[in-house]
Amino acid sequence: MSRPTPALDAVAEARAQLPEDAHADLDRLVHGVLAGRAPALGAALRSQLPGTGGVRWLHAEGLAPTARPSALTAAQWLSLFSTWQAAQPAPRSGGRSEGHGPRADSRHGHAPGAQAAPRWF
Repeated sequence: MSRPTPALDAVAEARAQLPEDAHADLDRLVHGVLAGRAPALGAALRSQLPGTGGVRWLHAEGLAPTARPSALTAAQWLSLFSTWQAAQPAPRSGGRSEGHGPRADSRHGHAPGAQAAPRWF
């Protein structure tokens, strides 16, 4: 039987410090970072944190973008988790989870009232 890797030990330690309702979210983050094809942490964070959030987090933690995700400590996992949670969109009520409000009139593929310029223009 093989021994768990140090990365999973750090994740388990971080998971133990979180409340029960945050475990599923941490598991989602860990899966996104460790199961990705990117061997470097900088590339793995690009898909998890929007914009420059991953680079900012790496800089704040003193890590190089080329560091391996398996090298993260429990404290770094907790820090990454709090940064990741802050970047997630807040849940909305109203039934629709995606979109930006009511649908625009798309008969012409432009904003309401706008049409493409005529060809002779």
